[in-house]
Amino acid sequence: MPEIRILSDKVANQIAAGEVVERPVAVVKELVENSIDAGASKIEIEYRNGGKSYLRVEDDGRGMNPDQALLSLERHATSKIRKASDLHEVQTFGFRGEALPSISSVSRFTLRTRAKGIKEGNEIFVNGGKMVHVKECGMPQGTRIEVSHLFNSVPGRRKFLKTDVTESAHIIHMSKLYALAHPSITFSLVEGGRTVFRSPACDGFLERVREIFGKGLAECLAPIEASAMDLKLEGLIGKPGQSRSTRKEMIFFVNRRPVESKTISYAVLEAYHTYAPKGRFPPAILFLSIDPGLVDVNVHPAKREIRFRDERKVRQFLLESIIARNKELAGQAEEAGSEPEMERDLSSDMLVPKIDPQALRLHQVKPRGDDEQRPLEMREPETEMVFPQSGSQGDRESDSGEKATRGEEDFSFVGLRQDASSSWRFLDRAHGEMAIFSTPQGIVALHCRAAYERIRFEQLEASFGQEDEKTDVQSLLLPESLELDGIDSALLEKGRAELKKAGFVLEEFGRNFYRLEGCPAWVSPEQAVGFLKDFLEIARENGGEMNVEAFAKETLISRATNNREISDAFSDDEVVRIANQLVACQNPYTCPQGRPTYFEIPKREFESRFRRKL
Repeated sequence: MPEIRILSDKVANQIAAGEVVERPVAVVKELVENSIDAGASKIEIEYRNGGKSYLRVEDDGRGMNPDQALLSLERHATSKIRKASDLHEVQTFGFRGEALPSISSVSRFTLRTRAKGIKEGNEIFVNGGKMVHVKECGMPQGTRIEVSHLFNSVPGRRKFLKTDVTESAHIIHMSKLYALAHPSITFSLVEGGRTVFRSPACDGFLERVREIFGKGLAECLAPIEASAMDLKLEGLIGKPGQSRSTRKEMIFFVNRRPVESKTISYAVLEAYHTYAPKGRFPPAILFLSIDPGLVDVNVHPAKREIRFRDERKVRQFLLESIIARNKELAGQAEEAGSEPEMERDLSSDMLVPKIDPQALRLHQVKPRGDDEQRPLEMREPETEMVFPQSGSQGDRESDSGEKATRGEEDFSFVGLRQDASSSWRFLDRAHGEMAIFSTPQGIVALHCRAAYERIRFEQLEASFGQEDEKTDVQSLLLPESLELDGIDSALLEKGRAELKKAGFVLEEFGRNFYRLEGCPAWVSPEQAVGFLKDFLEIARENGGEMNVEAFAKETLISRATNNREISDAFSDDEVVRIANQLVACQNPYTCPQGRPTYFEIPKREFESRFRRKL
């Protein structure tokens, strides 16, 4: 057995770097945290090639004198803690003294710094953990750290890094998180000489969100503030009805430190149980302030995860605060809406809200009765099919043959109650999403939303299946803006040709910025941008693999099955139209998730229960 030996400092630092410095973004995180701890009012981050070849973080903080600068490169050298009990009351970001020696052991590392009251700055150059030189230099007050050729001494680790686009996206996201958590600090992010974002000091979180995440997200959020005992919550939460297909916009901070916490995440999801559809995630940017002694930030090597001493108390506080705020927002939304103008529906003879003529023109729909101008999902099917009955296969074939002999005869398989020639006659709707039809064989119960999902899904399949035919595209009255990050932009470019084939008309309008000028007829214009964003999030979760048809179908299923108000928007005429469209589907039996669209109760079942012929 080999003898036990003590590792050299160089090897020990490289081992520590394996935990602390996983990828370039970890370097940015550690250096930005040190800048914030140093009291900086301005932080500039620059990188090239996803941070693999060059990284720079510069601040105007307190800086260090020559002795302190040299000492900062020693393992476990820190100014933040003095004794073990201090770990339970940590209020700074970096405190273990591992970051700088770990980074310098796996890169070319240059540290320039000058403290207040010292005439000249100090420069230290370390290459792969070996000190090269220490000298004086010109330097304003503050600290500037340059890291180049990351993992030059451990090439095996370099092979596991992702593409430049992916690594850049991680750096951009991390920089935005710290800029968001500290609106009083001016942040700048530069990629290869191009400014990604520059955010001056702001007064509040909403203004910083608007600057770095865009106007779209800012308008979806509402401020929240709550406090109880030693807990304080502030930040922004999604307005009722706002949701996303992934957790990407659920961002949490504890004592201004970005963290991943199941306690907070589950509390937010539970608070939105009745305000966001199942399977969707609300946007939320929350800042929780808590006594440092009640939270452990030292349970993860990169300090991404934390542990609360009393998780039940934190969860209950978050739950009550968010639910109360959601109720306020829902009440405000109801008060903001004026009393709708009513009209009498001709088919049901009921009073219903009057449709805004401008909305009809926007979606290219004429008043009821002009079916040829309705959107695709509301048109009569061009091909007639006999809806599958519960009888034998021979019966269905004979029905189809009989139907074919009718030629151009005017016939609607599904009609209203007064349509005596229709095989299915609509009776009424029950429990919101169920439509009842009378048939010669018995009674049929149709799930409106399930039928609508099946129709839209097959329209999507048809659009991808068209080789020579052109997909039906509806032009948007006003082009929609689409601002993306580096990863989503790369994914969109990768699948842009296939998306165009499916009917999405996209024009590049600057770096990572697009305009949507048209969408397929099977997508509502107001949902087109949300559809594309969900599509890109699903593609990102699949590791950047780009299967446009499969992801688009998954997105359509997700959006259709989570729209629980869809059937309530249908009038009786539209329910009949939906049923007739279902007739033309290749598989009318189930929705895209495999659940039934309808079932039939045969007449003999009623005769058996009544014990007499009907």
